[in-house]
Amino acid sequence: MDSAGWKTWADGASAGLGAGMAIIPHMLLRHYRKLKLSDQEVLLLIHLISFKQVEQKDFPTLEELQEVMGISAQAIAQNLQKLLKAGMISIDEELDELRNIQYERYNLSGLYEKLGRLLAEQHRHPSEQPTRRNTAAEPEQEPGSNLFVVFEKEFGRPLSPMECETISGWIDDDRYPEELIRMALKEAVFAGKVHFRYIDRILLEWSRNRVKTVSDAKAYTQKFRNGGRA
Repeated sequence: MDSAGWKTWADGASAGLGAGMAIIPHMLLRHYRKLKLSDQEVLLLIHLISFKQVEQKDFPTLEELQEVMGISAQAIAQNLQKLLKAGMISIDEELDELRNIQYERYNLSGLYEKLGRLLAEQHRHPSEQPTRRNTAAEPEQEPGSNLFVVFEKEFGRPLSPMECETISGWIDDDRYPEELIRMALKEAVFAGKVHFRYIDRILLEWSRNRVKTVSDAKAYTQKFRNGGRA
């Protein structure tokens, strides 16, 4: 393709992005085989996500799915049944009270929950768990627990793939010790601000002030509560 052709393609792509762009979880593309999904099933999930995000269609028809996938409506129906049976998707019934109309929508929370747990499983460190039981400083940790499980218990729900990636980033990219992340979670719970942005701010503040251990964090937090500069 010559330079003029590349420019035409780039201009067309840019215009297309302005019309809407779907966000597809990387974990789905990278590990769908581990979830025992076929190529057709994962493509169907991608189209369901796209319809929802770009076209605001929560329940595309078989004909609409057939148009974008290029396979028979029967094959699409069979794939939908497999996804329903596997707990990847569910169908919710909603009521539009203003118009008194009942409608259906595809719910993909099952897929996101499975992706989140798959990501959590990849970051389990069983060999390290016994060494973390030599202190009574964190009584909420149970045998076999890990950082992702602790967060899920505090949040009272499964973590989303994006939240799991945030925790992974703290560990792999920022190199925060796991016990320090647990301590930051405790501080967020204590402050009544149990959300990832607040926990990230705590960790960043500690990093700027060279807080590297739980003991450092406790001393720094005590100083802050006694009126010191945080």
